[in-house]
Amino acid sequence: MEAGPRDTSPDHDAETDSLLGTDSLPEPETVPVELRPQRRLRIWQLAPIVALGVGGSLMFAFPLAFEFGDGGAVVAMLGLLLSCCSAGWGIMAARRVGYTWPGLPARGSGRRADWRYIVAYTLISGLLAFLAIVRVARLR
Repeated sequence: MEAGPRDTSPDHDAETDSLLGTDSLPEPETVPVELRPQRRLRIWQLAPIVALGVGGSLMFAFPLAFEFGDGGAVVAMLGLLLSCCSAGWGIMAARRVGYTWPGLPARGSGRRADWRYIVAYTLISGLLAFLAIVRVARLR
């Protein structure tokens, strides 16, 4: 690109431009660049979710596996609660970033969720909750 003004007068000579090499300067190619940052879960978002999930899972698993005294059921239920909280926290963080579960539409897309997936997710969650509650209730 030239630093000075262009001569656009009618007496401007195209031959002079060709001698100077200014008639066919290559235009720089424009490359599209995404200006928005990538929407990914960062380590500082994942670390508390994973820590809460691991802590809750261990609190839930040890009383169930080794049947501690009378407090085992309470500790197991607290661990189940912490595990469920971390799962919900993780799902909400992923949803905010833009990730979706299979069968569920992306946030703001305007599409409807497939009812079969919702029924399947509800049944699986209900079954897991039922099995966990039955197991904790058997500790008493």
